[in-house]
Amino acid sequence: MISKIFTWWNGATIGTLLNSWRTGEKVGTDVQGNTYFRAKKKHSDGRERRWVIYEGANDASRVPAEWHGWLHGLGDDVPDSFLPPAKVWEADFTPNATGTQAAYRPQGALERGGKRVGATGDYEAWSPDA
Repeated sequence: MISKIFTWWNGATIGTLLNSWRTGEKVGTDVQGNTYFRAKKKHSDGRERRWVIYEGANDASRVPAEWHGWLHGLGDDVPDSFLPPAKVWEADFTPNATGTQAAYRPQGALERGGKRVGATGDYEAWSPDA
């Protein structure tokens, strides 16, 4: 719990948790356990403040598309109330692997030894004098 005072990258800080409890209204959770809130009072211009508290690491790629749309005000209804059932061909969520051992590294990448395929000799460089 002491890490919540100093870290912002793993879940929410104590300030965010307290603010969510004090000024926010919980509207739902997604399949990954992320919790979504909206402010109890709207801004003076009528806009509504919405936010997410992540379950685990703070990674925006962990927000499903329907909740992403809700967070950005593309609809007033909570996604759970109008989503169709999942299709059999829909893939499960996979986290963003950038910067991890599971990241995609193509042939010739420095992380894979940096070995490139040799030139075949069928390329002739352009020259302005030619």
